[in-house]
Amino acid sequence: MEFSVNHPLIFLLSGILVAAVLVQSVWFLVKALRRAKAIGMDSTKIKKLIVSAATFTVAPAVAIVISVMTLSKDLGVALPWMRLSVVGSLSYETIAASNAVNAMGGSFGSGVALTASQFITVVLVMTISIMVGIWLVPLVAKKMQKGMISMEKRDKKWSEIFTSAMFIGMISAFVGYVFCNVSTVFKADFSGIIPVLVMAVSAVVMLAAGLLSKKTGWRFINEYALPISLLSGMAAAIPITAWLS
Repeated sequence: MEFSVNHPLIFLLSGILVAAVLVQSVWFLVKALRRAKAIGMDSTKIKKLIVSAATFTVAPAVAIVISVMTLSKDLGVALPWMRLSVVGSLSYETIAASNAVNAMGGSFGSGVALTASQFITVVLVMTISIMVGIWLVPLVAKKMQKGMISMEKRDKKWSEIFTSAMFIGMISAFVGYVFCNVSTVFKADFSGIIPVLVMAVSAVVMLAAGLLSKKTGWRFINEYALPISLLSGMAAAIPITAWLS
């Protein structure tokens, strides 16, 4: 049987996992509604909360659909759909898959069909690696939280600096991936700055969305800033790549 990244069996297995997540979501929703009624929350407020939450869920959902479309060229639809429906993000999934494919001598994004063994390797890299965070939470999160609280009590300023530094360190891991091929410009190859320019376009759009939200008071813009910046960056990548390749 010829292997395909869009084989019905892969869709079936992915669908089972996504269905399990949906069942959990519905279960917690029902429990929350029952608890809200038990403590006497107003039914009108509950309905408004549900409508508001559903409305603002559209924004991240759009970003997820875009991410699935981006990864589907090499990985098919089922795997990105499953990964981004459970635990994952476009930045992490792309880097993990790209590193795995490149290590096997391929080129992620080229559209070359993966073999069964290559696909399994990519799946293992994408899933096992991100599960490290899940395993570490029950082991170290409580101790870290106590340490952060203790630090905040002693010196709130340094606590804020430490928290910001950890966040910047996490972001730097992804930013470094964007700049890793910039040195190619010294060889008259400007393709290495394509990711940098695409990121710059996305950053400018994100900044513009933040300023517009602040000036107009339209807070809903903040919810849609991410998918808008993603779409803008992807759209800009087309002319930028044609220009520098």
